[in-house]
Amino acid sequence: MKTWMIILIRSIALFFIALIATKVMGKKHLAKITPFQFVYYVVISILIALISVNIIKNLAFGLIALGVWIVLPIALEYLSLKSKYFHDLINGKETILIKNGKVMEENLSQVRFTGEELLRELRSKNSFNLADVEFAVMESTGEMNILLKSDKKPVTAYDLERNIANQSEPQTVILDGNILDEPLRNRGFNRGWLKIQLASLGVSLDNVFIAQVDESGDLYVDLFDDSIQISQPKVKELLYASLEKCQTDFLTFSIETDSKEAKVMYKKNADNLEDIIKKLKPYLLH
Repeated sequence: MKTWMIILIRSIALFFIALIATKVMGKKHLAKITPFQFVYYVVISILIALISVNIIKNLAFGLIALGVWIVLPIALEYLSLKSKYFHDLINGKETILIKNGKVMEENLSQVRFTGEELLRELRSKNSFNLADVEFAVMESTGEMNILLKSDKKPVTAYDLERNIANQSEPQTVILDGNILDEPLRNRGFNRGWLKIQLASLGVSLDNVFIAQVDESGDLYVDLFDDSIQISQPKVKELLYASLEKCQTDFLTFSIETDSKEAKVMYKKNADNLEDIIKKLKPYLLH
């Protein structure tokens, strides 16, 4: 058999072997792999290349070496899942760089980090002031995570004792001018509803680049022609404003009427509507 045919057949076979191996070895983000994982990825890649171009003449020996570098990391990864000792041995341990607001210079030296590199990593986490950091740790992947001091953390809805509605993933119902029926059905709508919404916005389907429907039924549209300005619907905000107006009207009626019975009725309805508005506010405004 000619050499080019051998290389072609080997390359095709090794392509599928590499595909299967990456599936079996699990999903790893290249930016977050450990040094050990980086080494065996590189070795496997080199072995595949050498076998593919027939530099390793003996195919059996090449496949044995490749099998070892595929099976052994999988076995070690399995052991690391079962044992913290093996996990730390294989992947390494995290290193504390800042503790109680103080830089741990000895630990900084262990990870071969200079003061300037530490400050650069803090800036990448949107922390430009060292005095704001309570705790910082370098993970075994080389990534650094920080914890800000209590008075420097962003205020959350929990801090304000406010209830916020959970949000689900928006469904993309139009992509490149094409309607996607399944996401549309997931939101409980159909093409007729979508066309009515587009008509109310004054846009045509072929000019829509992306359109998404959120969990409350609001349609967001992005057009191919960016020069066209469209007003995005605000269903929840309009509903909230309508409820507030109704509650205000009830209070006004209770003040203006001369009937005691009507005054009590309007005031009661205003109070009931106020309670409803308070309950719905987290879901209508976020």
